Amino acid sequence: MLSYLHSFHAGNFADVLKHSISVHILDYMTQKPKVLFYLDTHSGTGAFSLKQAEAQKNQEYLNGIGQLWDLKTQQNLPGLVKNYLDLVAEFNAESTLNHYPGSPWFAQFLLREFDRASLFELHPREFKTLTANFADDRRLKAFQADGFHACLSQLPPKEKRGYILMDPPYEVKQDYQTAVNSLIAAHKKFATGTYALWYPVVDRYRIDELENTFVKSGIRNIQLFELGIHKDGEQGMTSSGMIVINPPWTLKAAADEALAFLVKQLAPKTGFFRSEQLVAE
Repeated sequence: MLSYLHSFHAGNFADVLKHSISVHILDYMTQKPKVLFYLDTHSGTGAFSLKQAEAQKNQEYLNGIGQLWDLKTQQNLPGLVKNYLDLVAEFNAESTLNHYPGSPWFAQFLLREFDRASLFELHPREFKTLTANFADDRRLKAFQADGFHACLSQLPPKEKRGYILMDPPYEVKQDYQTAVNSLIAAHKKFATGTYALWYPVVDRYRIDELENTFVKSGIRNIQLFELGIHKDGEQGMTSSGMIVINPPWTLKAAADEALAFLVKQLAPKTGFFRSEQLVAE
């Protein structure tokens, strides 16, 4: 459909979850000296202005990064939250929150000079901006193509180490099943890779089906992390989650601490979180 633009939602509570988890994964994987391949299946533009009309329309960032921005100088924050806020602050040259980074920028910042990244974006306008934003970085290559198939076309990577982030817009209901099928197929080609799938909770039954498919897939070592600001059944996206295959061993404990903190900050009365080992190692 190609109507989805993330600029309307940049920095919201779902981005807080997605990017804090993703930053932890990338930070862990770049600690080892071996080269790393990063693949972003639905990259967007990679950078957003929170002062432009699209972000200002619903101001979703106010219940996300906007609630956390003033905490960035605190030293007693959960490590996962602290690392995420440090990078958002790095992205803003000034002391005020004017901009928000997309997943490609977080990767660009954390990847080393010898690492490599492939960025996929199908939307013509978004792809043009994405290409311009990262044109000067030889490590990152952008493709205007369907990200669901990118997992198969790019895997297994020559580096033999990889992190694949799948963050589809879910414009059509079939995207839920397409995402699961793509990751299962990708895992068959590259079983040692680390994969993360972001999902929105609008209709809980769709997420139940998604989880059950992963559980029955035969893939081992799958974790699930979810951050909610409203109970299921209320209008719109009430929560969102990340399903991670082959997660870093440090992720579960870090997420437990961070999610409990984020619920208190973003939705102390109605919020909740999930942190589960969906499938054992």
